[in-house]
Amino acid sequence: MSKRRSGRAAVTGIGVVAPNGLRTDAYWKSVREGLGVLDLITREGCEHMPLRVAGEVRSFDPAALIEDRFLVQTDRFSHFAMAAAALALDDAGLGGEPADPYSVGVVTAAGSGGGEFGQRELQKLWGKGSKYVGPYQSIAWFYAASTGQISIRGGLKGPCGVVASDEAGGLDALAHAARAVRRGTDVMVVGAAEAPLAPYSMVCQLGYPELSTLDDPDRAYRPFTEKACGFVPAEGGALLVVEDEGRARERGVPVRGVVAGHAATFTGASRWAESREGLAHAITGALDEAGVAPEEVDVVFADALGVPEADRAEALAIADALGAHGTRVPVTAPKTGFGRAYCGAPVLDTVAAMLAMEHGLVPPTPNVFDVCHDLDLVTQHARPAELRTALVLSRGLMGSNAALVVRRGDDSAR
Repeated sequence: MSKRRSGRAAVTGIGVVAPNGLRTDAYWKSVREGLGVLDLITREGCEHMPLRVAGEVRSFDPAALIEDRFLVQTDRFSHFAMAAAALALDDAGLGGEPADPYSVGVVTAAGSGGGEFGQRELQKLWGKGSKYVGPYQSIAWFYAASTGQISIRGGLKGPCGVVASDEAGGLDALAHAARAVRRGTDVMVVGAAEAPLAPYSMVCQLGYPELSTLDDPDRAYRPFTEKACGFVPAEGGALLVVEDEGRARERGVPVRGVVAGHAATFTGASRWAESREGLAHAITGALDEAGVAPEEVDVVFADALGVPEADRAEALAIADALGAHGTRVPVTAPKTGFGRAYCGAPVLDTVAAMLAMEHGLVPPTPNVFDVCHDLDLVTQHARPAELRTALVLSRGLMGSNAALVVRRGDDSAR
């Protein structure tokens, strides 16, 4: 096979493990229908926490998807990532050992690592003694564990890395992978999956003033409304296969989307008013890299934190960066139906953006009705639209801002 390169980073595989669907089709069906799956947390040891509502991945059986030798040395966040990576590689027609293992790399983003595994082993340490602590405690909790285990399991020996960041790191990882492909790497497996619903992890999150502690799943996460009271966390995420578009065309596989532009800024933890300027700069930078004019943006997948000051800053940032078009372009936040999976959240949004462009539908924002900002927020029902360019936004609780421009894949390869 020749290696004709286009210089464009194409997404050819998608793998999803989310509270509202364990595969791409199930995830998209839930997103397009605006289904809400937020519910009271059922995880053991979390019954008396002030955090009451979350998006749980409840029908996931890691033993059915991952070999025993990997299960014993990995945390739930890596189980999600490994399963999603396998789904993405199969979707791209790249399942099995690669012909050239050095041609395929891996990069993931992680916000907190493996809290459940770490908590279990530390309880053994303090309750029984050091000889009861397993050897994998040294690696299973680590931010880079998912990247390492995906690489080892698949025999992928190309450039590997991890973005240890808060929510916006999910988009930063996609940009990292796209740039690796443009520099000559054949294939990158990229994304993020989180598992923040173990007791220790939840205690850590309780320090976030942006966290919603309402116990009504229908009211706990309602961004861009007067009743906004914070965000609801979720577990899960998505992994993608990114490769050069020319290579994908030669392989004869569908191009699900093109990662066209990215930019990131930093404005500081919980400085939501300042995030207006930072996010606007990120949007402008991403559009510039993609060569896209503001009026060419067909849909915006919002960060949608659910904090009044942060929501106002995001609405103003969209207007600042897109001009008058910013108040007319359809905006959506499907995550209000299943929760905000930290670094996994913007990757799930990117998947939703590509599927929205494939199907010509802007999905709705569940549980949101009374919008109080100058946005064309899509609510209640999906909206048919011709979509060629999507803008995905993300902000982290520690102050990162990121924007990603995704273009529609050409259907001619299908």
